[in-house]
Amino acid sequence: MAKLTYAAKDILQKEFKSKMRGYDPVEVDEFLDNVIKDYEQYNQEIISLKEENQRLVNKVDQLTQNQATLSRMKQEAPKSNAITNFDILKRLSNLEKHVFGNKLEEESVVESEVSRKARTTLNEAAQKVLDEKDDLEMTKRF
Repeated sequence: MAKLTYAAKDILQKEFKSKMRGYDPVEVDEFLDNVIKDYEQYNQEIISLKEENQRLVNKVDQLTQNQATLSRMKQEAPKSNAITNFDILKRLSNLEKHVFGNKLEEESVVESEVSRKARTTLNEAAQKVLDEKDDLEMTKRF
């Protein structure tokens, strides 16, 4: 912005020489007083607008940084989700193996035990039947 030639104080303190058919000094002073008021208002408005402009520039910078951070996080999020999902599935698989694997082994051991006992019982029953048959045949002979 161009540098101002006159400050409000310069205008206020400016005195003009009177000439014979010159301007009315009172009217000139009143006009210049009004010019000074307008000049000060414009100066305050310029200062206010510069401050608002700086605030908005700072806000734009902050939003740009936030957007860059958000964008970076979005790019990293799928990778971390995939890793997290993979880890969860792996842990779940290990847990299933641990819980159901042990249970299956226990069931297998129990089945083997039951099966062994059943065979033993069947063998004993078959042996008793054979023994009884032999006894019966012996009693028939006598």
